Amino acid sequence: MPVWLALVPAISQLLDRIIPDPDARAKAKLELIKEENVQALEQMRLALQADQSQTQIDEAEAQNPNLFVSGWRPFIGWVCGVAFGYHFVLQPLLAFLIANSGGNVKLPAFDMQELTTVLMGMLGLGGLRTIEKIKNVD
Repeated sequence: MPVWLALVPAISQLLDRIIPDPDARAKAKLELIKEENVQALEQMRLALQADQSQTQIDEAEAQNPNLFVSGWRPFIGWVCGVAFGYHFVLQPLLAFLIANSGGNVKLPAFDMQELTTVLMGMLGLGGLRTIEKIKNVD
């Protein structure tokens, strides 16, 4: 958001003091509001254009038969899923079984913070796609 848009209320109050004629003051405020709306619409148009361009790139990637182009998102998803499964299901179960069988093996552990960041980002994107499917957006 441009800085000057944040100044609109202050400019409006300044117009109240500078322009004594109520009709002229109303006209000046209307022009100010029009300019604010034009700027906001232009920003939305540019954002939509960028989103549409990214969507076209994503579609081209997804249609590619080469696994290294179209399969990176599924690969990251499987890696995150397997790592979470190991960390929260398999590792505690193995630790329990090893401890009960009399063994003393230290299972590897890893930092889940970085993996969680990637996974939560992917789940967030997946959530947005779910909303798109509910609203029938292609």
